[in-house]
Amino acid sequence: MAGFDMQQLFAQAQAMQEQMKKAQEQLATQEVSGAAGGGLVTARVTGTGELIGVKIDSAVVTKDDIAMLEDLVTAAVNDALRNQKQLAQQQMTGSLGSLSGLPGMPR
Repeated sequence: MAGFDMQQLFAQAQAMQEQMKKAQEQLATQEVSGAAGGGLVTARVTGTGELIGVKIDSAVVTKDDIAMLEDLVTAAVNDALRNQKQLAQQQMTGSLGSLSGLPGMPR
């Protein structure tokens, strides 16, 4: 295996680990939101998936239709979590871009 440099491999792995840590720290400071009912219910989550807020328009707050409100909150939170996963994937993909230089990884 000519040209294989174990030290370089370890250095690249360490650099990748640092990039991953940075990406995770950045995710923790970012927010994404999701909505349901045409924006009547919105939910905000951090880039790490922690629910940090829910807003509900007064138009959907009636004691006669609690089930609909529960459905809207669930849909808004799920939308926010889907957006969080997309953000995390983009962040991690950017961090892992340097993997292409490692032996055996796709270019």
